[in-house]
Amino acid sequence: MFTEERLEQILHMLNKNGRVKVKELSEHFNVSEGMIRKDLQRLEGDGVLKRTYGGAILNRTLSKNSSITTRMSEHLDSKDLISKKAFDLIIDGDVIFLETSSINFLLAKLIANSNKHITLITNMAIIPPLFSDNETAELICIGGIYNKKHGGVFGSEVIKNISKYMFSKCFLGSCSVNLTANCVGTMELEDGNLKETIIANSKEVYLLVENEKFTLDSTYRFATLQEFDAIVSDSEISDEIKHELKRLDVKLI
Repeated sequence: MFTEERLEQILHMLNKNGRVKVKELSEHFNVSEGMIRKDLQRLEGDGVLKRTYGGAILNRTLSKNSSITTRMSEHLDSKDLISKKAFDLIIDGDVIFLETSSINFLLAKLIANSNKHITLITNMAIIPPLFSDNETAELICIGGIYNKKHGGVFGSEVIKNISKYMFSKCFLGSCSVNLTANCVGTMELEDGNLKETIIANSKEVYLLVENEKFTLDSTYRFATLQEFDAIVSDSEISDEIKHELKRLDVKLI
């Protein structure tokens, strides 16, 4: 087996189990433990894992709790592609919910510039002005306590109001996706509680995330991967991540 093939398999095992051991890898590939250590050292240099005593773990970092202004200027090519994929999922007659996320803002722009006959419900305060000239979409704005950092309204009153509606489709953002732990996370409890309510009231649930979110962790889990009808992402998803999503029976768009 070539070195590159072995490295690829080690990455696959890491993504599946979250950690690997030198001795087990040595026996699995029938090579010396010294060679496995060199493999792990190389992968650590590539930033994909962190070596530990006797093995290695996935190199995951904690997601940043950035403002909506910051997020609106990051990874724009990826977010633009994801928003276009999400837009293609929306059909006339849909009742959709867009929560506060930079990708959803781009998705709202596409909807506002289209002639789709839908009902759009949102708690993101910067979305309504986009529809000043749109005559085909009915817009419902959820009221509550405004959060400047995230550009939307949150709190118990928002959750109470959202609970009154049923959505054909909802589109959610996330701070992290951990395939090993089978969880999707956010950095704030209120945001997580809100997302849980949206999911509970939606017939179809879509997660909109860039590929980097698969390497990040968060402080609050609001869903498992199986709660989503599909994950909508960009074109940079690795084969290892695609394999793990297939193993978990999660559709990738």
